[in-house]
Amino acid sequence: MNTLKKLLSLSVITGVSTLLSVHVAQAADVTPQQMHQLYENNCSSCHGSDHGGYLAPALNADTLKGRSPTALRTIVMAGSFDTLMPPFYGRLSDDQIRGVIKHLQSTPKLPNPAWTIDDMKASLKVYVKDESTLPAKPAYAIDTMDDVIGVAARGKYGRGSGSKAVFINSKTHKQIGEVATGTAAHIIDYNPANPRWAYVKTDTAEIFKVDLYSMQAVRSIKTGYNGPGMGVSRDGKYLMAGSFVPHNAVILNADTLEPLKTFELEGIDPDGKQVSSDSGMIIGTPFADIFAIALENAGQVWVVDLKDDFPVTRITDVGHHLHDAFLTHGGRKLMIASYDDSIVAAIDLQDRKIIKKLEAGCVPHVGGGSAVVVDGRTLGFGTNFGDCDKTVVSVWDLDKMEVVKQVPVAGGTESPAAHANAPYVAVDIISKDRRARTIQLIDKHTLEVVKTLDVGGHAYFPEYSADGKFLYVSAGYSGDEVVVYDSTTLAKVASLNMESPAGIFSHGRVRYMTRGLSPDEMKGAK
Repeated sequence: MNTLKKLLSLSVITGVSTLLSVHVAQAADVTPQQMHQLYENNCSSCHGSDHGGYLAPALNADTLKGRSPTALRTIVMAGSFDTLMPPFYGRLSDDQIRGVIKHLQSTPKLPNPAWTIDDMKASLKVYVKDESTLPAKPAYAIDTMDDVIGVAARGKYGRGSGSKAVFINSKTHKQIGEVATGTAAHIIDYNPANPRWAYVKTDTAEIFKVDLYSMQAVRSIKTGYNGPGMGVSRDGKYLMAGSFVPHNAVILNADTLEPLKTFELEGIDPDGKQVSSDSGMIIGTPFADIFAIALENAGQVWVVDLKDDFPVTRITDVGHHLHDAFLTHGGRKLMIASYDDSIVAAIDLQDRKIIKKLEAGCVPHVGGGSAVVVDGRTLGFGTNFGDCDKTVVSVWDLDKMEVVKQVPVAGGTESPAAHANAPYVAVDIISKDRRARTIQLIDKHTLEVVKTLDVGGHAYFPEYSADGKFLYVSAGYSGDEVVVYDSTTLAKVASLNMESPAGIFSHGRVRYMTRGLSPDEMKGAK
Protein backbone atom coordinates (compact mmCIF):
# COMPACT_ATOMS: atom_id res chain seq x y z
CA MET A 1 0.00 0.00 0.00
CA ASN A 2 1.33 3.20 0.19
CA THR A 3 2.19 5.95 0.80
CA LEU A 4 3.48 9.44 0.35
CA LYS A 5 3.40 10.08 4.08
CA LYS A 6 7.11 10.58 4.77
CA LEU A 7 7.86 12.23 1.44
CA LEU A 8 5.17 14.86 1.86
CA SER A 9 6.41 15.49 5.39
CA LEU A 10 9.86 16.65 4.30
CA SER A 11 9.24 20.21 5.44
CA VAL A 12 6.75 22.44 7.17
CA ILE A 13 6.36 24.12 3.80
CA THR A 14 4.71 20.97 2.55
CA GLY A 15 2.53 21.19 5.64
CA VAL A 16 0.27 24.07 4.76
CA SER A 17 -1.14 22.52 1.59
CA THR A 18 -4.49 22.26 -0.12
CA LEU A 19 -5.94 25.10 1.95
CA LEU A 20 -9.52 26.11 1.30
CA SER A 21 -11.33 26.64 -1.98
CA VAL A 22 -11.75 29.93 -3.79
CA HIS A 23 -15.30 30.15 -2.44
CA VAL A 24 -14.27 30.51 1.21
CA ALA A 25 -16.06 33.34 2.98
CA GLN A 26 -14.31 36.33 4.46
CA ALA A 27 -12.46 35.26 7.62
CA ALA A 28 -14.31 37.78 9.78
CA ASP A 29 -17.64 36.18 8.85
CA VAL A 30 -16.63 32.57 9.42
CA THR A 31 -17.33 30.74 12.68
CA PRO A 32 -14.87 28.17 14.04
CA GLN A 33 -17.33 25.42 13.07
CA GLN A 34 -17.56 26.71 9.53
CA MET A 35 -13.80 27.08 9.33
CA HIS A 36 -13.31 23.49 10.45
CA GLN A 37 -15.82 22.33 7.84
CA LEU A 38 -13.83 24.20 5.20
CA TYR A 39 -10.70 22.50 6.52
CA GLU A 40 -12.50 19.14 6.38
CA ASN A 41 -13.65 19.72 2.81
CA ASN A 42 -10.37 21.03 1.47
CA CYS A 43 -7.41 20.12 3.67
CA SER A 44 -8.08 16.98 5.69
CA SER A 45 -7.37 14.57 2.85
CA CYS A 46 -3.69 15.48 3.29
CA HIS A 47 -3.46 16.72 6.87
CA GLY A 48 -5.99 14.54 8.69
CA SER A 49 -9.50 15.26 9.89
CA ASP A 50 -8.17 15.52 13.43
CA HIS A 51 -5.49 18.08 12.41
CA GLY A 52 -3.03 15.32 13.33
CA GLY A 53 -1.40 14.75 9.95
CA TYR A 54 -1.83 12.06 7.32
CA LEU A 55 0.01 12.26 4.00
CA ALA A 56 1.26 15.67 5.01
CA PRO A 57 2.22 17.10 8.42
CA ALA A 58 -0.13 17.87 11.28
CA LEU A 59 -1.50 21.41 11.31
CA ASN A 60 -2.52 22.42 14.81
CA ALA A 61 -1.69 24.69 17.71
CA ASP A 62 1.19 22.50 18.88
CA THR A 63 2.90 21.84 15.53
CA LEU A 64 2.63 25.49 14.46
CA LYS A 65 3.51 26.93 17.86
CA GLY A 66 6.09 29.68 17.54
CA ARG A 67 5.79 29.86 13.78
CA SER A 68 5.58 33.35 12.39
CA PRO A 69 2.11 34.06 10.95
CA THR A 70 3.83 36.21 8.33
CA ALA A 71 6.09 33.32 7.24
CA LEU A 72 3.14 30.94 7.14
CA ARG A 73 1.14 33.44 5.10
CA THR A 74 3.99 33.59 2.60
CA ILE A 75 3.97 29.81 2.27
CA VAL A 76 0.24 29.74 1.69
CA MET A 77 0.46 32.48 -0.92
CA ALA A 78 3.38 30.91 -2.81
CA GLY A 79 2.56 27.23 -2.49
CA SER A 80 5.24 24.56 -2.48
CA PHE A 81 6.90 23.28 -5.64
CA ASP A 82 7.00 19.53 -6.20
CA THR A 83 4.11 18.83 -3.82
CA LEU A 84 0.32 18.92 -4.10
CA MET A 85 0.24 22.36 -2.45
CA PRO A 86 -1.07 25.08 -4.80
CA PRO A 87 -0.21 28.77 -4.60
CA PHE A 88 -3.13 30.70 -3.09
CA TYR A 89 -2.10 34.16 -4.15
CA GLY A 90 -5.05 35.44 -6.18
CA ARG A 91 -7.26 32.60 -5.02
CA LEU A 92 -7.81 33.91 -1.50
CA SER A 93 -7.75 37.46 -0.20
CA ASP A 94 -5.13 38.44 2.33
CA ASP A 95 -7.81 38.55 5.04
CA GLN A 96 -8.88 35.03 4.17
CA ILE A 97 -5.30 33.71 4.36
CA ARG A 98 -4.75 35.45 7.71
CA GLY A 99 -7.96 33.86 8.99
CA VAL A 100 -6.90 30.40 7.88
CA ILE A 101 -3.55 30.67 9.64
CA LYS A 102 -5.16 32.02 12.82
CA HIS A 103 -7.56 29.06 12.81
CA LEU A 104 -4.76 26.53 12.38
CA GLN A 105 -2.57 28.09 15.06
CA SER A 106 -5.44 28.12 17.57
CA THR A 107 -6.86 24.64 16.91
CA PRO A 108 -5.49 21.69 18.90
CA LYS A 109 -5.28 18.16 17.57
CA LEU A 110 -8.86 16.99 17.85
CA PRO A 111 -10.13 13.87 19.60
CA ASN A 112 -10.56 10.89 17.29
CA PRO A 113 -13.85 11.67 15.49
CA ALA A 114 -16.45 8.97 15.04
CA TRP A 115 -17.51 7.44 11.75
CA THR A 116 -19.95 4.69 12.63
CA ILE A 117 -21.44 1.84 10.66
CA ASP A 118 -24.61 3.94 10.38
CA ASP A 119 -22.56 6.80 8.91
CA MET A 120 -21.12 4.34 6.40
CA LYS A 121 -24.54 3.05 5.44
CA ALA A 122 -25.82 6.60 4.97
CA SER A 123 -22.88 7.38 2.67
CA LEU A 124 -23.53 4.44 0.33
CA LYS A 125 -24.33 5.57 -3.22
CA VAL A 126 -25.66 3.41 -6.04
CA TYR A 127 -24.93 4.59 -9.57
CA VAL A 128 -26.06 1.46 -11.44
CA LYS A 129 -29.12 -0.08 -9.83
CA ASP A 130 -29.33 -3.14 -12.09
CA GLU A 131 -25.88 -4.59 -12.72
CA SER A 132 -27.36 -7.19 -15.09
CA THR A 133 -27.58 -4.37 -17.63
CA LEU A 134 -23.81 -4.06 -17.72
CA PRO A 135 -21.96 -5.53 -20.73
CA ALA A 136 -21.01 -9.22 -20.63
CA LYS A 137 -17.48 -8.50 -21.89
CA PRO A 138 -15.09 -5.55 -22.10
CA ALA A 139 -16.28 -2.72 -24.33
CA TYR A 140 -12.73 -2.35 -25.69
CA ALA A 141 -10.12 -4.63 -27.24
CA ILE A 142 -7.94 -6.50 -24.73
CA ASP A 143 -6.43 -9.98 -24.78
CA THR A 144 -6.85 -10.69 -21.07
CA MET A 145 -7.90 -8.63 -18.08
CA ASP A 146 -4.46 -9.35 -16.61
CA ASP A 147 -3.21 -6.76 -19.11
CA VAL A 148 -5.10 -3.99 -17.32
CA ILE A 149 -2.98 -1.58 -15.31
CA GLY A 150 -4.62 0.97 -13.04
CA VAL A 151 -3.01 4.26 -12.05
CA ALA A 152 -4.09 6.30 -9.03
CA ALA A 153 -3.99 9.84 -10.41
CA ARG A 154 -4.02 12.29 -7.52
CA GLY A 155 -4.96 15.41 -9.46
CA LYS A 156 -3.03 18.65 -9.53
CA TYR A 157 -3.91 19.62 -5.96
CA GLY A 158 -5.13 16.29 -4.63
CA ARG A 159 -8.70 16.89 -5.76
CA GLY A 160 -10.77 18.01 -8.71
CA SER A 161 -11.18 16.72 -12.25
CA GLY A 162 -7.64 15.31 -12.33
CA SER A 163 -8.32 13.01 -9.37
CA LYS A 164 -9.27 9.68 -10.89
CA ALA A 165 -8.39 6.06 -11.46
CA VAL A 166 -6.97 5.66 -14.95
CA PHE A 167 -6.91 2.23 -16.62
CA ILE A 168 -4.46 1.24 -19.36
CA ASN A 169 -3.97 -1.72 -21.71
CA SER A 170 -0.39 -2.65 -20.84
CA LYS A 171 0.24 -4.26 -24.24
CA THR A 172 -0.83 -1.29 -26.35
CA HIS A 173 -0.03 1.38 -23.71
CA LYS A 174 -3.34 3.06 -24.51
CA GLN A 175 -5.82 4.36 -21.95
CA ILE A 176 -8.99 2.25 -21.94
CA GLY A 177 -10.99 4.10 -19.31
CA GLU A 178 -11.06 6.31 -16.26
CA VAL A 179 -13.24 6.81 -13.21
CA ALA A 180 -13.48 10.18 -11.47
CA THR A 181 -12.94 10.02 -7.71
CA GLY A 182 -13.27 13.68 -6.67
CA THR A 183 -10.35 13.50 -4.24
CA ALA A 184 -7.01 11.84 -4.80
CA ALA A 185 -7.16 8.15 -5.66
CA HIS A 186 -4.75 6.20 -3.46
CA ILE A 187 -5.08 2.45 -3.96
CA ILE A 188 -6.60 0.14 -6.57
CA ASP A 189 -7.36 -3.51 -5.94
CA TYR A 190 -9.06 -6.21 -8.00
CA ASN A 191 -11.55 -8.98 -7.33
CA PRO A 192 -9.76 -12.37 -7.50
CA ALA A 193 -12.98 -14.26 -8.32
CA ASN A 194 -14.40 -11.98 -11.04
CA PRO A 195 -12.05 -10.06 -13.35
CA ARG A 196 -14.58 -7.35 -14.15
CA TRP A 197 -14.50 -5.71 -10.71
CA ALA A 198 -11.96 -3.25 -9.34
CA TYR A 199 -12.05 -1.24 -6.13
CA VAL A 200 -10.57 2.24 -5.80
CA LYS A 201 -9.96 3.92 -2.45
CA THR A 202 -9.26 7.63 -2.08
CA ASP A 203 -7.32 9.65 0.49
CA THR A 204 -10.67 10.57 2.02
CA ALA A 205 -11.50 6.87 2.58
CA GLU A 206 -14.18 6.63 -0.10
CA ILE A 207 -14.29 3.29 -1.93
CA PHE A 208 -15.61 2.97 -5.48
CA LYS A 209 -16.69 -0.36 -6.93
CA VAL A 210 -15.70 -0.14 -10.60
CA ASP A 211 -16.94 -2.23 -13.52
CA LEU A 212 -13.86 -2.64 -15.70
CA TYR A 213 -15.91 -3.90 -18.64
CA SER A 214 -17.82 -0.64 -19.01
CA MET A 215 -15.30 1.52 -17.11
CA GLN A 216 -17.75 3.10 -14.71
CA ALA A 217 -18.31 3.24 -10.98
CA VAL A 218 -21.40 1.32 -9.94
CA ARG A 219 -21.34 2.03 -6.17
CA SER A 220 -19.36 3.96 -3.59
CA ILE A 221 -19.16 4.21 0.19
CA LYS A 222 -17.21 6.37 2.62
CA THR A 223 -15.56 4.18 5.27
CA GLY A 224 -13.87 6.91 7.34
CA TYR A 225 -12.12 10.25 7.00
CA ASN A 226 -8.57 9.22 6.04
CA GLY A 227 -6.62 6.04 5.50
CA PRO A 228 -5.47 3.99 2.50
CA GLY A 229 -5.76 0.40 3.81
CA MET A 230 -7.92 -1.96 1.73
CA GLY A 231 -7.92 -5.64 0.78
CA VAL A 232 -10.12 -8.14 -1.07
CA SER A 233 -10.74 -11.71 0.08
CA ARG A 234 -9.62 -14.62 -2.09
CA ASP A 235 -13.22 -15.60 -2.92
CA GLY A 236 -14.10 -12.04 -3.90
CA LYS A 237 -16.93 -11.87 -1.37
CA TYR A 238 -15.50 -9.36 1.08
CA LEU A 239 -13.57 -6.12 1.28
CA MET A 240 -11.81 -4.87 4.37
CA ALA A 241 -10.93 -1.20 4.75
CA GLY A 242 -9.07 0.61 7.53
CA SER A 243 -8.72 4.23 8.59
CA PHE A 244 -6.18 6.53 10.16
CA VAL A 245 -9.12 8.68 11.26
CA PRO A 246 -11.08 7.27 13.00
CA HIS A 247 -9.14 4.33 14.43
CA ASN A 248 -11.28 1.56 13.04
CA ALA A 249 -11.69 -0.94 10.23
CA VAL A 250 -14.72 -2.41 8.51
CA ILE A 251 -15.61 -5.51 6.54
CA LEU A 252 -17.87 -4.87 3.55
CA ASN A 253 -19.88 -7.06 1.23
CA ALA A 254 -17.81 -6.79 -1.98
CA ASP A 255 -20.90 -6.90 -4.22
CA THR A 256 -23.06 -4.32 -2.47
CA LEU A 257 -20.45 -2.45 -0.38
CA GLU A 258 -22.77 -2.93 2.58
CA PRO A 259 -20.80 -2.65 5.84
CA LEU A 260 -21.01 -5.88 7.84
CA LYS A 261 -18.83 -5.35 10.91
CA THR A 262 -16.55 -2.69 12.30
CA PHE A 263 -13.47 -3.20 14.47
CA GLU A 264 -12.06 -0.74 17.00
CA LEU A 265 -8.30 -0.76 16.51
CA GLU A 266 -6.76 -0.76 19.95
CA GLY A 267 -4.49 -2.92 22.04
CA ILE A 268 -1.34 -3.23 24.12
CA ASP A 269 1.72 -1.95 22.27
CA PRO A 270 5.23 -3.48 22.57
CA ASP A 271 5.98 -1.10 25.46
CA GLY A 272 2.99 -2.34 27.45
CA LYS A 273 0.77 0.69 26.85
CA GLN A 274 -2.89 0.52 25.86
CA VAL A 275 -3.22 2.54 22.65
CA SER A 276 -5.74 3.41 20.00
CA SER A 277 -4.21 2.79 16.58
CA ASP A 278 -4.19 3.83 12.95
CA SER A 279 -4.87 1.10 10.42
CA GLY A 280 -1.79 0.00 8.50
CA MET A 281 -1.80 -2.52 5.68
CA ILE A 282 -4.80 -4.74 5.00
CA ILE A 283 -4.36 -7.78 2.82
CA GLY A 284 -6.33 -10.78 1.64
CA THR A 285 -4.48 -13.96 0.74
CA PRO A 286 -4.99 -16.95 -1.59
CA PHE A 287 -3.79 -19.11 1.28
CA ALA A 288 -6.97 -18.91 3.38
CA ASP A 289 -10.29 -17.17 3.94
CA ILE A 290 -8.77 -14.46 6.12
CA PHE A 291 -7.70 -10.86 6.20
CA ALA A 292 -4.54 -9.61 7.90
CA ILE A 293 -4.49 -6.05 9.22
CA ALA A 294 -1.67 -4.11 10.89
CA LEU A 295 -2.36 -1.89 13.89
CA GLU A 296 0.35 0.68 13.22
CA ASN A 297 0.65 2.18 16.70
CA ALA A 298 -0.19 -0.93 18.72
CA GLY A 299 2.46 -3.07 17.02
CA GLN A 300 -0.02 -5.87 16.40
CA VAL A 301 -1.18 -7.86 13.37
CA TRP A 302 -4.74 -9.14 13.53
CA VAL A 303 -5.85 -12.15 11.52
CA VAL A 304 -9.60 -11.99 10.82
CA ASP A 305 -11.39 -15.22 9.88
CA LEU A 306 -14.12 -14.78 7.28
CA LYS A 307 -16.77 -16.81 9.06
CA ASP A 308 -19.48 -16.41 11.66
CA ASP A 309 -18.91 -13.06 13.39
CA PHE A 310 -15.44 -12.52 11.90
CA PRO A 311 -13.35 -13.64 14.91
CA VAL A 312 -9.89 -12.09 15.42
CA THR A 313 -6.54 -13.64 16.34
CA ARG A 314 -4.12 -11.04 17.70
CA ILE A 315 -0.39 -11.39 17.03
CA THR A 316 1.32 -9.02 19.44
CA ASP A 317 4.75 -7.41 19.85
CA VAL A 318 5.39 -7.38 16.11
CA GLY A 319 7.15 -4.00 16.13
CA HIS A 320 6.91 -0.25 16.62
CA HIS A 321 5.05 1.68 13.92
CA LEU A 322 3.96 -1.08 11.56
CA HIS A 323 3.03 -0.10 8.05
CA ASP A 324 3.08 -1.98 4.76
CA ALA A 325 3.54 -5.67 3.98
CA PHE A 326 3.62 -8.31 1.28
CA LEU A 327 2.87 -12.01 0.96
CA THR A 328 5.03 -14.89 -0.17
CA HIS A 329 5.08 -18.71 -0.17
CA GLY A 330 1.61 -19.19 -1.54
CA GLY A 331 0.31 -16.41 0.65
CA ARG A 332 1.15 -18.20 3.88
CA LYS A 333 3.97 -15.88 4.94
CA LEU A 334 3.42 -12.19 5.62
CA MET A 335 6.40 -9.82 5.57
CA ILE A 336 5.59 -6.60 7.43
CA ALA A 337 7.72 -3.50 7.90
CA SER A 338 8.32 -1.93 11.31
CA TYR A 339 9.50 1.65 10.76
CA ASP A 340 10.97 2.35 14.17
CA ASP A 341 12.72 -0.99 14.71
CA SER A 342 14.55 -1.22 11.37
CA ILE A 343 13.17 -4.71 10.84
CA VAL A 344 10.75 -6.62 8.66
CA ALA A 345 8.85 -9.24 10.62
CA ALA A 346 7.95 -12.55 8.96
CA ILE A 347 4.60 -13.96 10.15
CA ASP A 348 3.20 -17.43 9.50
CA LEU A 349 -0.49 -16.90 8.75
CA GLN A 350 -1.29 -20.58 9.31
CA ASP A 351 0.35 -20.90 12.73
CA ARG A 352 -0.42 -17.21 13.43
CA LYS A 353 2.92 -16.44 14.96
CA ILE A 354 6.10 -14.50 14.24
CA ILE A 355 8.68 -16.59 12.39
CA LYS A 356 11.57 -14.17 12.56
CA LYS A 357 12.46 -10.48 12.60
CA LEU A 358 14.87 -9.61 9.78
CA GLU A 359 17.30 -6.70 9.58
CA ALA A 360 15.90 -4.19 7.11
CA GLY A 361 17.86 -0.93 7.29
CA CYS A 362 16.45 2.33 8.66
CA VAL A 363 12.74 3.12 8.27
CA PRO A 364 11.98 -0.03 6.26
CA HIS A 365 9.27 0.23 3.65
CA VAL A 366 8.24 -2.64 1.38
CA GLY A 367 5.51 -0.97 -0.67
CA GLY A 368 3.34 -3.59 -2.34
CA GLY A 369 6.21 -6.03 -1.95
CA SER A 370 8.60 -7.58 -4.40
CA ALA A 371 9.93 -11.11 -4.50
CA VAL A 372 11.41 -13.21 -7.27
CA VAL A 373 12.89 -16.69 -7.60
CA VAL A 374 16.58 -16.43 -8.54
CA ASP A 375 18.83 -19.47 -8.91
CA GLY A 376 16.39 -21.62 -6.98
CA ARG A 377 15.84 -19.37 -3.99
CA THR A 378 13.04 -16.93 -3.23
CA LEU A 379 14.48 -13.45 -2.79
CA GLY A 380 12.52 -10.62 -1.24
CA PHE A 381 13.41 -6.94 -1.69
CA GLY A 382 12.71 -4.19 0.81
CA THR A 383 13.16 -0.44 0.50
CA ASN A 384 13.97 2.19 3.12
CA PHE A 385 11.94 5.37 3.55
CA GLY A 386 13.39 8.68 4.59
CA ASP A 387 16.83 10.07 5.30
CA CYS A 388 19.30 7.41 6.40
CA ASP A 389 23.05 7.49 6.90
CA LYS A 390 23.26 4.43 4.69
CA THR A 391 20.63 4.09 1.96
CA VAL A 392 20.21 0.49 0.87
CA VAL A 393 17.77 -2.02 -0.56
CA SER A 394 17.62 -5.07 1.68
CA VAL A 395 17.55 -8.50 0.04
CA TRP A 396 16.36 -11.54 2.01
CA ASP A 397 16.29 -15.24 1.31
CA LEU A 398 12.62 -15.87 2.12
CA ASP A 399 13.05 -19.65 2.17
CA LYS A 400 15.70 -19.52 4.90
CA MET A 401 14.53 -16.18 6.34
CA GLU A 402 17.95 -14.56 6.38
CA VAL A 403 19.58 -11.41 5.01
CA VAL A 404 21.42 -11.98 1.74
CA LYS A 405 22.68 -8.49 1.00
CA GLN A 406 22.00 -4.81 1.46
CA VAL A 407 22.45 -3.11 -1.91
CA PRO A 408 23.66 0.54 -1.80
CA VAL A 409 21.33 2.88 -3.72
CA ALA A 410 21.28 6.61 -4.47
CA GLY A 411 18.78 7.61 -1.77
CA GLY A 412 15.76 6.60 0.24
CA THR A 413 13.44 4.26 -1.63
CA GLU A 414 9.73 3.50 -1.47
CA SER A 415 8.40 0.77 -3.76
CA PRO A 416 10.31 -2.16 -5.29
CA ALA A 417 9.09 -3.97 -8.41
CA ALA A 418 10.22 -7.30 -9.85
CA HIS A 419 8.96 -9.88 -12.34
CA ALA A 420 9.92 -13.44 -13.20
CA ASN A 421 10.40 -12.43 -16.85
CA ALA A 422 12.33 -9.21 -16.24
CA PRO A 423 16.05 -9.02 -15.47
CA TYR A 424 15.89 -6.13 -13.03
CA VAL A 425 14.36 -5.13 -9.72
CA ALA A 426 13.29 -1.50 -9.98
CA VAL A 427 13.24 0.92 -7.03
CA ASP A 428 12.12 4.55 -6.90
CA ILE A 429 14.44 7.08 -5.28
CA ILE A 430 12.82 9.57 -2.90
CA SER A 431 14.78 12.65 -1.90
CA LYS A 432 14.61 16.44 -1.71
CA ASP A 433 16.66 16.96 -4.85
CA ARG A 434 16.95 15.88 -8.47
CA ARG A 435 17.53 12.25 -7.46
CA ALA A 436 13.77 12.06 -6.89
CA ARG A 437 13.37 12.01 -10.70
CA THR A 438 15.11 8.66 -10.92
CA ILE A 439 14.59 4.96 -10.51
CA GLN A 440 17.43 2.51 -10.14
CA LEU A 441 17.61 -0.97 -11.64
CA ILE A 442 19.18 -3.82 -9.65
CA ASP A 443 20.33 -6.90 -11.55
CA LYS A 444 18.50 -9.73 -9.79
CA HIS A 445 21.45 -12.14 -10.24
CA THR A 446 24.39 -9.92 -9.28
CA LEU A 447 22.34 -7.82 -6.84
CA GLU A 448 24.09 -4.67 -8.01
CA VAL A 449 22.67 -1.40 -9.35
CA VAL A 450 23.35 -1.47 -13.09
CA LYS A 451 21.27 1.42 -14.43
CA THR A 452 19.68 4.70 -13.32
CA LEU A 453 16.77 6.15 -15.32
CA ASP A 454 15.62 9.77 -15.17
CA VAL A 455 11.86 9.62 -15.73
CA GLY A 456 11.40 13.38 -16.10
CA GLY A 457 9.25 14.00 -13.01
CA HIS A 458 9.08 12.80 -9.45
CA ALA A 459 9.50 9.02 -9.86
CA TYR A 460 6.98 6.85 -8.06
CA PHE A 461 5.77 3.27 -7.81
CA PRO A 462 7.37 1.23 -10.61
CA GLU A 463 5.21 -1.69 -11.72
CA TYR A 464 5.76 -4.39 -14.35
CA SER A 465 3.05 -5.41 -16.77
CA ALA A 466 1.59 -8.85 -16.10
CA ASP A 467 3.78 -10.45 -18.77
CA GLY A 468 6.90 -8.67 -17.50
CA LYS A 469 7.72 -7.09 -20.84
CA PHE A 470 7.19 -3.48 -19.76
CA LEU A 471 7.97 -1.35 -16.73
CA TYR A 472 5.53 1.43 -15.83
CA VAL A 473 6.68 4.37 -13.67
CA SER A 474 4.78 7.43 -12.46
CA ALA A 475 6.50 10.74 -13.17
CA GLY A 476 4.45 13.01 -10.95
CA TYR A 477 4.36 16.73 -10.18
CA SER A 478 6.63 18.37 -12.77
CA GLY A 479 6.37 15.36 -15.08
CA ASP A 480 2.62 14.64 -14.96
CA GLU A 481 2.91 11.46 -16.98
CA VAL A 482 3.26 7.72 -16.68
CA VAL A 483 6.37 6.55 -18.51
CA VAL A 484 6.71 3.07 -20.01
CA TYR A 485 10.02 1.26 -20.59
CA ASP A 486 10.99 -1.98 -22.28
CA SER A 487 11.88 -4.14 -19.29
CA THR A 488 14.96 -5.65 -20.97
CA THR A 489 16.47 -2.83 -23.03
CA LEU A 490 15.12 -0.08 -20.73
CA ALA A 491 14.27 1.98 -23.80
CA LYS A 492 11.35 4.37 -23.33
CA VAL A 493 8.43 3.11 -25.41
CA ALA A 494 5.44 5.23 -24.38
CA SER A 495 4.08 7.88 -22.03
CA LEU A 496 0.58 8.79 -20.89
CA ASN A 497 -0.32 12.22 -19.55
CA MET A 498 -2.25 12.67 -16.30
CA GLU A 499 -2.19 14.95 -13.27
CA SER A 500 0.14 13.78 -10.47
CA PRO A 501 0.08 10.03 -11.13
CA ALA A 502 1.07 7.96 -8.11
CA GLY A 503 0.38 4.27 -7.35
CA ILE A 504 0.37 1.81 -10.26
CA PHE A 505 -1.52 -1.46 -9.86
CA SER A 506 -1.43 -4.36 -12.32
CA HIS A 507 -4.52 -6.54 -12.60
CA GLY A 508 -2.01 -9.36 -12.84
CA ARG A 509 -1.53 -8.99 -9.08
CA VAL A 510 -4.62 -11.18 -8.67
CA ARG A 511 -2.49 -14.11 -9.88
CA TYR A 512 1.02 -12.66 -9.52
CA MET A 513 0.20 -12.00 -5.90
CA THR A 514 3.54 -10.59 -4.88
CA ARG A 515 5.24 -8.60 -7.62
CA GLY A 516 7.88 -10.86 -9.13
CA LEU A 517 6.53 -14.31 -8.30
CA SER A 518 4.77 -16.18 -11.10
CA PRO A 519 1.68 -18.30 -10.34
CA ASP A 520 3.73 -21.50 -10.64
CA GLU A 521 6.35 -20.18 -8.25
CA MET A 522 3.68 -19.15 -5.78
CA LYS A 523 2.19 -22.65 -5.80
CA GLY A 524 5.55 -24.35 -5.52
CA ALA A 525 6.97 -22.28 -2.68
CA LYS A 526 7.19 -24.04 0.67
